[in-house]
Amino acid sequence: MTMDVLFVAWAAVVGACVGSFLNVCIGRWPHDQSVVTPRSRCPRCERAIAWYDNIPIVSWLVLRAKCRGCGLPISVQYPLVELLVAVVWALAFREWGAGLTAVRVAMFITILIGIAITDAKHYLIPDGFTVSGLVFVLATALVAGLRGELTPFAGPWDAVIGACVGAGAVSIIGWLGEVALKKEAMGFGDVTLMAVVGGAVGPARALLVLFVGAALGAVVFSLVVYPLVRLRRARQPAVAEGPTDEATDDMPHVPFGVFLAPAAVLTLLWGDPLITWYLNRLVP
Repeated sequence: MTMDVLFVAWAAVVGACVGSFLNVCIGRWPHDQSVVTPRSRCPRCERAIAWYDNIPIVSWLVLRAKCRGCGLPISVQYPLVELLVAVVWALAFREWGAGLTAVRVAMFITILIGIAITDAKHYLIPDGFTVSGLVFVLATALVAGLRGELTPFAGPWDAVIGACVGAGAVSIIGWLGEVALKKEAMGFGDVTLMAVVGGAVGPARALLVLFVGAALGAVVFSLVVYPLVRLRRARQPAVAEGPTDEATDDMPHVPFGVFLAPAAVLTLLWGDPLITWYLNRLVP
């Protein structure tokens, strides 16, 4: 086994541990709970989890997805998140080697994973993710700028401008949506999320993230969500006669953060070639 393989494997192990902590954040931050204390415990029987039952991925397999104390099932979310983050860290360090850029990419995607999951489960983007994420992207942009590193991230000044553009653009979109729909169309969590994303990718690519996120949301909504809603309506018994508004009553709320997160990753890694391709199509 070569040193490169051992290094990537080590990065995967670190990523799995980070993923384990991410599960704690996903479970506690939506309920305004500390991620420091108390120590990890079963959410059902509240039995403290021993270190040997808290080894990422391995413990879930050894325990056969059940709590050692109460015997109730442990959600498959835990090993899946740990595995996903492990893969992200392994790929980041494989691509960029041992350095700040790999850490920045891995941590940025890890934060986005946490945001997407909490938004999908709770229609909420906790400040713990966005505040720490914004501090992280701005601080590391400054460090990378001082060191003169070439990275897919925005430089220090573009990071600040990008955070403002991202937050401002999604705020305007939310305001326009509220005017058109006569109800709240965008949560404040989406605003802080776009501040983080804009700080990472810069002003131009922040706007691209909004476009890609909206496109992803439209595709998923039209191909998956709306057909499921129509199917559910068809299976429901007939109700009292009268006009119904098929577009509002039982149409589920769409958590925009679920689509902004992958859009941010795509834009960070391939945004510049996509913008160049688009601009070349505009110029004859």
